[in-house]
Amino acid sequence: MTRLGYQIPNFTLPGVAADDVFNNVVEQAKAAEAAGFDRVFVMDHFYQLPMLGAPNEPMYECYTILSALAQHTSTVRLSSLVTGNTYRHPTLLAKTVTALDHVSGGRATLGIGAGWFELEHQSLGFEFGTFTDRFEKLEEALQIILPMLKGEPVTLDGKHYQVSDAVNSPAPISDIPIMIGGGGEKKTLRMAAQYANESNLAGAPIDEIPRKLDALAAHCERLERDRSEIAVTSLQMVVVAPTMEEAEADLREVATAKGWNDEIIEMAKGLLTFGDPDTVGEKLQAVMDTGIDGLTINLAANGHKPDRIGLLGEIGLKVTS
Repeated sequence: MTRLGYQIPNFTLPGVAADDVFNNVVEQAKAAEAAGFDRVFVMDHFYQLPMLGAPNEPMYECYTILSALAQHTSTVRLSSLVTGNTYRHPTLLAKTVTALDHVSGGRATLGIGAGWFELEHQSLGFEFGTFTDRFEKLEEALQIILPMLKGEPVTLDGKHYQVSDAVNSPAPISDIPIMIGGGGEKKTLRMAAQYANESNLAGAPIDEIPRKLDALAAHCERLERDRSEIAVTSLQMVVVAPTMEEAEADLREVATAKGWNDEIIEMAKGLLTFGDPDTVGEKLQAVMDTGIDGLTINLAANGHKPDRIGLLGEIGLKVTS
């Protein structure tokens, strides 16, 4: 299970040349592993997200990057946070995650969600459909992917997907954990209760987490599933530095690279867990105190500085221990 995960969501890195960004991403993954993180995640997007930058900012395809990171790490599990189901046919996704498991020596995790970024779909030609369509697709996809990841042939004549004796050979090395991302209490958490090993409440405000935990527990009870079998984590966006002044400087560096004005910088501070170790530690402890099982944390503004990852690891291990 994820106790302490590190996500890499940003590839616009101040002071890092464009042709050296991947090398910096490698250094981030290695620093996270050395700092005690048990998972390294990247986003499954093709455009940068609105809260982090402009659509035309750099963004890598996640499974290519994860497979490359597997060659530079040895202990951390590797995953997207989370795969947009709408971007790949379920059989292709099963094969892709299986390949990641092999090239990483059994360290793959499948993070998956229904997909939500409409601009990305419209611009790049992925079918977006309705909210209902996307969740129907996700459930059918899970009914295909889970057997394939267990090495079992699967046939499904669904509304959105049809497969006949789909075979996944070779089978994965490990028993690949399934993480479902999102906090929707009727659909997403019900699917987490039914299909997943982990649930990531991405974007859920801290005051809503207890209610979402209750909703997950209710789904588990109805499905006769032991709630303790599902590790619940929360994604937190952090800027941390040894001092408040250094945290401010880090944020302003990335703001300059992205063309943010002072108004956007102040807005970002309100959205981020921002500050020195004591301030950030106190805020992350409050998230843990809601009853979740672990944290996934990113350093969207200053993760390109490996010492900040080490500092974040110290804080994260303390609050999740």
